[in-house]
Amino acid sequence: MSYKRIFTIVLDSVGTGAAPDADKFGDEGSDTLGHIGEAYKGKLALPNLQKMGLSNLRGQAIEGVPAVDSPLGYYGKMTEISAGKDSMDGHWEMMGLPVTQPLDFFPEGFPDELLAKIADFSGRKIVGNRPASGTKIIEELGEHQLETGDLIIYTSGDSVLQIAAHEEVIPLDELYRICEYARSLVNGPKYTLGRVIARPYVGTNKDNFTRTSHRHDYSLEPTGQTDLDYLQKNDIKTIGIGKISDIFSGNGLDEVYHNEDNMDGMNHVDHVMAQDFNGFCFVNLVDFDSMYGHRRNPIGFGQALMDFDQRLATVLEKLKEDDLLLITADHGNDPGFKGTDHTREQVPLLAYSPSMEKNGSLGVRDTFSDLGATVLDNFNVEGTAKGKSFLSELI
Repeated sequence: MSYKRIFTIVLDSVGTGAAPDADKFGDEGSDTLGHIGEAYKGKLALPNLQKMGLSNLRGQAIEGVPAVDSPLGYYGKMTEISAGKDSMDGHWEMMGLPVTQPLDFFPEGFPDELLAKIADFSGRKIVGNRPASGTKIIEELGEHQLETGDLIIYTSGDSVLQIAAHEEVIPLDELYRICEYARSLVNGPKYTLGRVIARPYVGTNKDNFTRTSHRHDYSLEPTGQTDLDYLQKNDIKTIGIGKISDIFSGNGLDEVYHNEDNMDGMNHVDHVMAQDFNGFCFVNLVDFDSMYGHRRNPIGFGQALMDFDQRLATVLEKLKEDDLLLITADHGNDPGFKGTDHTREQVPLLAYSPSMEKNGSLGVRDTFSDLGATVLDNFNVEGTAKGKSFLSELI
């Protein structure tokens, strides 16, 4: 069967256990969903994800979310082959463009040469320049920025340059302009970074600084055609919700929506579901990652999952016979693990349509690109030839 509309929701950073190559990243033992379940001591309630088979795909059930005998549809998990464990790597790979060459990252901070250019362009001094948790470095240097107007620049274990700025000290349009310039400096060949991220915040002191939803990601331009491009060229409507447009630099998308938070993102999903179209809706819900994973907050992470699960009930009710829902993630960010960075994990793969007559396992997919291959197969579009479609397995 083919579907008129495919909705793919990416639960940003909701990994389901260490990937086979986790040791190469120092991430052996990471398990985002498993450690959240342990933190809740059996009280994690995800009834809708549970009945879709969230625990069925694992070697052991998530505490509080046991496997079910007869899932709604099909379940499995996917293994990443890209060189990194960033959102860009994960989403590009889903859309048939694995990142095969490692991008640059700077565990000792950025080169003076690069920072000097940003300082000269912006007319502002720079502080920070080290790997750090975004909330912690703002807590540490935010008051200094209020006094001086200096730029707070920091990084992480990923290929990313982040610029934090108080919205009343450095207005958004100025911050975005600086980030756009920084992006122009790291497109290769000397330095090639996956993302430059604007990280605005508000507040009066370190006790109440809060990052806002005006974050903006400036991703590396896709290095080739993605499945989104092929869909668009074949007049299949493509819709991006959340940071999807940022990740693909706007390429391959007909319609985009920016999320204030996860629930706003789900409002956009509801809005798009009410439309009559033939196409693909690609959704990213980032709060799991930015609000709880990096902050190593398993309780907040679990609550965000439960909030999403409640909204998922509405999505399941509104699905039409010729709709397909896919739920997955782009990497892990285990809030029960060391450090503050993403974790190299396999990700869930849940598939459901009201038209399905059977259910079962999709197994362990060899690459995230299987998802995009399935979307292309459904719309009879030829693309990157990456990945293996599982469309025929959805009965």
